[in-house]
Amino acid sequence: MIWMVVIFLLGYLLITLEHTFHINKAATALLAGVLCWTVYVVHFTDHEIVVEQLTHHLSDISGILFFLLGAMTIVEIIDAHDGFDVIVSRIKTDNSRALMWILGLVAFCLSAILDNLTTTIVLVSLLKKLVPERNERMFYACLVIIAANAGGAFTPIGDVTTTMLWIGGQVTTANVMQKLFLPSLACLLFPLFYLSKTSKGKIQRAEHSESDQPSNTTPLERNLVLGLGVFTLIFVPVFKVLTHLPPYMGILLGLGTLWIVTELIHHRKEEEKKSRFSVLVALRKVDTSTMLFFLGILLCIGALQSAGQLALMTHYLNENIGNIYMINFLVGILSSVVDNVPIVAAMMRMYSVEYPADHAFWELLAYCAGTGGSILIIGSAAGVAVMGMEKINFGWYLKKMSFLALIGYIAGAFVFVVQQEILENGFNTNYVAKLANKLSFALQYIAGIF
Repeated sequence: MIWMVVIFLLGYLLITLEHTFHINKAATALLAGVLCWTVYVVHFTDHEIVVEQLTHHLSDISGILFFLLGAMTIVEIIDAHDGFDVIVSRIKTDNSRALMWILGLVAFCLSAILDNLTTTIVLVSLLKKLVPERNERMFYACLVIIAANAGGAFTPIGDVTTTMLWIGGQVTTANVMQKLFLPSLACLLFPLFYLSKTSKGKIQRAEHSESDQPSNTTPLERNLVLGLGVFTLIFVPVFKVLTHLPPYMGILLGLGTLWIVTELIHHRKEEEKKSRFSVLVALRKVDTSTMLFFLGILLCIGALQSAGQLALMTHYLNENIGNIYMINFLVGILSSVVDNVPIVAAMMRMYSVEYPADHAFWELLAYCAGTGGSILIIGSAAGVAVMGMEKINFGWYLKKMSFLALIGYIAGAFVFVVQQEILENGFNTNYVAKLANKLSFALQYIAGIF
């Protein structure tokens, strides 16, 4: 079965070096996924058992893919109706420090409701209207990356890795939001305080912007679609609790409702104008290559689990590291270099029996995998999006922002550990003091590196 591991690692390498080889990561993931199962079935005598295992994994995978498809389509519908302009139009300040705080907090809150990638794209597009000077705008855009990743980590619909853990039953809605809100907020506030201190004066607002152009929709249509779309996304966890049906059923219910509403409000328009707001058009805009990438990666992980490779990895980590906090902390650091989706998928399979739902292991994994990607610009979908939109290079981000993102990441992990200790054993001054000393030493060491 060593060939399965080799195929997975080679595929992983090609995915990481996607921009070097110019091969779409979805193609690599799909090829690796199919090859892993092919090698497994060739080396396993009972082919029927392998097919049953594959069918079981596909059942779990389809739930994640249908959920993502529904959520991404709803966001595209809101965008087609200029729904996000409702938020954009309310930001009037030209004070650089105030804008820094507004953007950070809006990104944090918005990504918890939508997702970190969509939030980043919306707010960076907004920044082009608010801050015409590119060098100044780059700092705001990078803050949006940190804020969106932090905000997305503490809700089931904010980040794909937390969504995976929620759909897999490792975390529940109320618990993950309660346990990760403060750590995620700390992850944002530390970089935000520093950047707002160094930011002074006023920004030069553009005299004319795209927002001044006439909109394709009426205020009523924009507000209705935005309100219904956001309500639909928020209602999904409630639907799961009330009906005990999988989350993708809730998101499909919301998509169907929004589809009917948009058809009704545009039914009197000419066909050409009506087609702009069609759900069918929104479906074409959905990033299907990302969906296929998830499919391929999850197929790889399913094959490795069925072949017993993940169980061996679990044993190795427990024997050589042991501490659940350190394991997850390293996962977060690793997710800044490689994609966090396969890492979380592997951890879910490796530790599914060892830790029950809502265990601290899963909660910290959601935080670390969701926020660790901010340390490098290539470490998250939000970072890669900004890299393309603002043409920010890897070295600039590493020099200007990586240290701040790492400080925020460590601060959030520290808050989680202290919070967990207080919940389990009550407030212990000596324990907190020891943790603070260790944190201080770690920060000094990191500062020396940067």
